Amino acid sequence: MLAIVHTVALSGLDGQLVRVEVDMGTGLPGWEIVGLAGAAVKEAKDRVRAAIKNSGFDFPPRKITVNLAPADIRKEDPWYDLPIAVGLLAASEQIPAEACEQCVFMGELSLDGSVRSVRGVLPAVASMAAGGYPRIMVPENNAGEAALVENARVCAVSDLGQVVRILRSEEECQPYQVDIRDVFKTGIMPEEDFADVRGHYAAKRALTVAAAGGHNLLMLGPPGSGKTMLARRLPGILPELSLDEALETTMLHSLAGLLDQQTFLLTGRPFRSPHHTASTISLTGGGRVPRPGEISLAHNGILFLDEAPEFRRDALEALRQPLEDGMITVSRVSANVTYPARLQLVLSLNPCPCGNYGDPEKECGCTPSQIQRYAGRISGPLLDRIDIQIEVPRVKFQDLEGEEYGENSATIRERVRAARRIQQERFAKATFHCNAQMGSREVRLWCRLTPPAKRLLREAFERLKLSARAHDRVLKVARSVADLESSEIIEATHIAEAIQYRMLDRVNR
Repeated sequence: MLAIVHTVALSGLDGQLVRVEVDMGTGLPGWEIVGLAGAAVKEAKDRVRAAIKNSGFDFPPRKITVNLAPADIRKEDPWYDLPIAVGLLAASEQIPAEACEQCVFMGELSLDGSVRSVRGVLPAVASMAAGGYPRIMVPENNAGEAALVENARVCAVSDLGQVVRILRSEEECQPYQVDIRDVFKTGIMPEEDFADVRGHYAAKRALTVAAAGGHNLLMLGPPGSGKTMLARRLPGILPELSLDEALETTMLHSLAGLLDQQTFLLTGRPFRSPHHTASTISLTGGGRVPRPGEISLAHNGILFLDEAPEFRRDALEALRQPLEDGMITVSRVSANVTYPARLQLVLSLNPCPCGNYGDPEKECGCTPSQIQRYAGRISGPLLDRIDIQIEVPRVKFQDLEGEEYGENSATIRERVRAARRIQQERFAKATFHCNAQMGSREVRLWCRLTPPAKRLLREAFERLKLSARAHDRVLKVARSVADLESSEIIEATHIAEAIQYRMLDRVNR
């Protein structure tokens, strides 16, 4: 007998319907799985056999062929266990085949028949619901993220026996429901607060401008000056995620297997801080079936590279394309996958290998060639894509011992929100929402300068020998400074502040 069950195959965030065709014929007992099945899917034979027997059902001693169609798509996920098991039970007439027709199944089986959670459920359910297959059976631990999809009828199952009872109409499965807006409102603010930062007034101002316009940031300073501390407080002053941004970010984390039963919707902006030994593939994403890397996991949030010169050169250079395009394409023999990667890049680095170059109190023991080689690990084209470059000096003793606290993150965040509201109105008809994402055409349209501001920008361009890209980035930062002051036109003071944030351009001239 032939039975057909439906499941899904993912390529990036896009899902395609897969037909699990189970045929039982005459011949020596045994079974084969065909249809470009990966190792994890081929191993399903032993898991499914044990799960069926240990759940109290009969495993048919027949010649079994399982075809995963279409056969030109690679199937790697272990969630094919459940649809294969359901197909076997339907083909052996232990459950009615017609009950399986309008349902999509996904889940990994344990040997005792329990259904284990899998990754990538949210984008898979979203694809199936959009394709007209709203009734979906998923593992109980994945039900929260699956229920985030509107118009999806999610049935949460804990074991194979429950699946059979539902298909036999012996047990009713109530659709698992989640109030997504209620969950979205329960976002937790970061614990790190700018009120704890002593001194660093110029650096805090630069971070405020970066948050207001979504600009990339570089901090140069000696060890222990507070670069990492400042970076970790940046998420606390960024505006909240919109619901669409939260869902898109959650899909990427679901695909990477970073969600759990309690945290199935990301309500705060991600902050990713990989170690400097991270490989290029771990940053960009990859594998035989490409998975999202740190660049994509920081989508709608922050990617912080501490001690940036210690990262591999090719890993740093891989950042150039996503910083410009807001997406990253991972090409492999089996598939080409494009992931969203619209992020804020934050780099921190020492001025030299020992960290004391330029320090008025500590002597640097590095040779000029060592300093030059260390600084050269970050290429000029990458530096050109960093809007704000600042120096973070050591904190003075009187700032550490003073009793006065600075502004807290909530106060700064209100100013950032006001600036972002201006940008949302400005870019209401565009596909982007902040100044840092403007193209050349938008820069010409929205960055109107006063005559003194034009003269100052011209002088800076000639003296600092800025590139065309750096010229536009100065204008974008000046636009954000003006938005913080609710100014429609960019004044000379706004241009002057933006030029101050091109620290490396000034130092190298």
